[in-house]
Amino acid sequence: MSWTAQEIASQPDCWQQALDRLPGFAPLLPRPGERVAVVGCGTSWFMAQSYAALRERAGQGETDAYAASEVPELGAPNGRRYDRVLALTRSGTTTEVLELLDRVRGRIATTAITADPATPIADLADDLVVLDFADEQSVVQTRFPTTQLLLLRAHLGEDVSAVLADGAAAVAAPVAEVLLDAEQISFLGRGWTYGLAREAALKVRETAAWWTESYPAMEYRHGPISVARPGRVVWSLGELPDGLAEQVAETGAHLERRTLDPVAELVRVQRLGVALAAKLGRDVDNPQHLTRSVVLPSAVAQP
Repeated sequence: MSWTAQEIASQPDCWQQALDRLPGFAPLLPRPGERVAVVGCGTSWFMAQSYAALRERAGQGETDAYAASEVPELGAPNGRRYDRVLALTRSGTTTEVLELLDRVRGRIATTAITADPATPIADLADDLVVLDFADEQSVVQTRFPTTQLLLLRAHLGEDVSAVLADGAAAVAAPVAEVLLDAEQISFLGRGWTYGLAREAALKVRETAAWWTESYPAMEYRHGPISVARPGRVVWSLGELPDGLAEQVAETGAHLERRTLDPVAELVRVQRLGVALAAKLGRDVDNPQHLTRSVVLPSAVAQP
């Protein structure tokens, strides 16, 4: 079994460990009323988008999500004002995240959620939330981002106890042939699940180099539905807008509707990516053109 498949299967256990440790992590995470910028790259950026939507929905304060390379000027006289930057970074070595934390050091409170504290992130963030038990040998992220998001959902006061059972169901469920045979998949989300839809599309592209797309569910009608046809799949990770199921049915595409918690549904997507990779003879642990962390020559020099 690949490292990726093993890590996918371990997610419910990782989620439970994160919930068990939440009391110790809670003082380090954003406080109610703080204005927060959440930053990350790749998968972490999509988790940032989901968390930002959830935090605002919970009434905890204004929350913006940014790709770390695209954050506007923070703290300058004419820049964006935030009380805290929350950086999401599995490796703790991603260049764009390190450079951002270096720029705001001493001016804005910073918290980083990481899997490895023995990295440059420890010298740049004010506070560290370390999920080392969810670290991964795989290049492709699976259990770290979902564990991170479950922790953040629980910290917002959400009851996530049922997600553990849903995660176990997602790990055990067979991968349907209609999904394995799909020539193209469009993932849809609404609100906080749009970030998950983007991550779902990325995950299948990373693991299987498959044609995937992602859209807000309401936007899917505004052009993207034109590629739907028999042999292709539309997979909703959130609630479907009224009438969209009927419109998809008219195209002949298969509609996969969410039956589990959206994060557990993402586990099903991860497993599909692994199964597609196996079907295509691809090495899921060593996907083409990818590395565990993007470290550029301009990386911040550490003190």
